[in-house]
Amino acid sequence: MIRIGHSFDLHRLEAGKRLVIGGIDIPFDKGLVAVSDGDVLLHALAESMLGALALGDLGTHFPPSDPASEGLDSSLILKTVYDKIKQTGYDIVNIDTMIYAEKPSLKPYKKSMQAHIARLLQIKTTQVSVKATTMERLGPIGHQEAIAASSTILLKASSHVVKL
Repeated sequence: MIRIGHSFDLHRLEAGKRLVIGGIDIPFDKGLVAVSDGDVLLHALAESMLGALALGDLGTHFPPSDPASEGLDSSLILKTVYDKIKQTGYDIVNIDTMIYAEKPSLKPYKKSMQAHIARLLQIKTTQVSVKATTMERLGPIGHQEAIAASSTILLKASSHVVKL
């Protein structure tokens, strides 16, 4: 059996905040505002994983009202969600992601993001696609007010599938 999940995440940019995308610190004068570290790419990926298995959304598993979510490292969020995938008996076939940001340029960081995600999920880098695009200076992303990401994931049942 195969299952597919998709998600989109967007966070507002604010001066003086740390910018982390795909688990990689990116030098920039603005960072993402969130309860956790605000990593839109890892949030979209984790939520697409949950969606593929009909396990709810990120806010259900990591409520913003929970003090433990404050400043939480999104790599830990992703790893926790991945453990749920393994427990249900599914394996990752491939992941396709897109980051929407006018600035900074993410080209120098995409390979590092890809490697970080593959390492966390114990898969090959060839199973992870990290792409980035601008919004042609349109809307909140184009005006550098926000950064967003989307993720699609394909899962397949391993030999020991647990019924959902």
